Amino acid sequence: MKTKITSIIILLFTFLQTQAQPNINLIEFATGLNNPLSIAHAGDSRLFVVEQEGYIQIVDSNGQINSSPFLDITDRVTSGGEQGLLGLAFHPDYSSNGYFYVNYTDNSGNTSISRFSVSGSNPDSALPLSEMQLLSVEQPFTNHNGGNLLFGPDSYLYIGLGDGGSGGDPQNNAQDLSVYLGKMLRIDVDGGNPYGIPADNPFVDEPEALDEIWAWGLRNPWRFSFDAETGDLWTADVGQNAYEEVNFQPAASDGGENYGWRCYEGTHEYNTSGCGPASDYTFPAFEYAHDTSGGCSVTGGVVYRGSNYPGMAGHYFFSDYCNDKLWSLTGSEGDWEVHYHGQFGGNSFSAFGEDVNGEIYIAGIQSGIIYRIVDESGMGVPGSSIDNIPYIFPNPARDHIWIDYKVAMENVHIQLRNIKGQMIYRSKLAEAGKKISLEQLGAGIYLVQLKTQDKVFSQKLMIY
Repeated sequence: MKTKITSIIILLFTFLQTQAQPNINLIEFATGLNNPLSIAHAGDSRLFVVEQEGYIQIVDSNGQINSSPFLDITDRVTSGGEQGLLGLAFHPDYSSNGYFYVNYTDNSGNTSISRFSVSGSNPDSALPLSEMQLLSVEQPFTNHNGGNLLFGPDSYLYIGLGDGGSGGDPQNNAQDLSVYLGKMLRIDVDGGNPYGIPADNPFVDEPEALDEIWAWGLRNPWRFSFDAETGDLWTADVGQNAYEEVNFQPAASDGGENYGWRCYEGTHEYNTSGCGPASDYTFPAFEYAHDTSGGCSVTGGVVYRGSNYPGMAGHYFFSDYCNDKLWSLTGSEGDWEVHYHGQFGGNSFSAFGEDVNGEIYIAGIQSGIIYRIVDESGMGVPGSSIDNIPYIFPNPARDHIWIDYKVAMENVHIQLRNIKGQMIYRSKLAEAGKKISLEQLGAGIYLVQLKTQDKVFSQKLMIY
């Protein structure tokens, strides 16, 4: 009988892995940052965190911040409000050429897209004097600077620029193909000096349009990302007074989409004077209203393609700066489903990022904290710990649990305590994963603790 029951449990668990929605939580990863605005990796275990004032900090795989910044360009950055050091992208061949690119507001209040180089002798230090400016864009107002830049799957650099600011796009920049503002740009950093134009950019044959433009009709594309698996482009565009939107561009697109601003805010008419029919515009995959959500500024995120949490696979995560709510989208073009994952107040979420393994993080500009986004529904798999942060699977549990590290560690002691604090199990971790039987324990809440010489990791465990 026990064998049959066990088989039923395994079948049910397999079904839940493929059908249930993830139970999302945020786990503190790094603290003490000053106005973090962007998160990137350079193909190794480090995270690089952009701070608004003009610093780039390095965070190691244990969440520790290096004592010295990777880059300090505070002498040339105007910081405050929507201005500052806003974005970071590492060249696809960074390991060989040492180039990375930033988007910042210069001392004149204009946008600078610049290339820097890492030190030849210290991989944790960049060279402030190595700056080569690729592009300077005059900003008529202090807000709506955009700020993100990323290399796409095609190895071209994509640059998101807002409409120039004020309110309502008074200069009609987003609908004007002769200016950079309110656009997504696409350039070839290896194809010219300071850059080249990809031959398949959508407006290269139109004399009155700028060759760099990839898409247009954007108000303030604060954060965008590419799906690491499909190459699809997700762009969250901050709204005016009523709606926030998330735009989707499939990888097969030839570019040239007009996302509608100032004619439309989301799917709703805003100022249609001089605008074309609705069929001229590409409307968002998802929008939400300020008056029903409590939000006011969407923070675009990333699609989860890591291996630690299969239940999160394919979810595009995004948030709102004003209400700290977290959502995700799943589905396919034209048939999107939204999932609400809770509210995590006191953060003012400003950016998402991925590490080299595809695990995702979110930054709180108010809290100065970088969080890992995790799935606590027990839908992970053994062997899915993150570096030296243990993973307990499954939870809730019945017959056994796995306590797992990617890397075996010496002098790690495992303790299992009941709700009264009494120790009921103790052992030493001597291998990459350890299975602990729970058959002698009753249902209830327990505390699992792992102790090293200088750290203690604790997690509640439910046995049913």
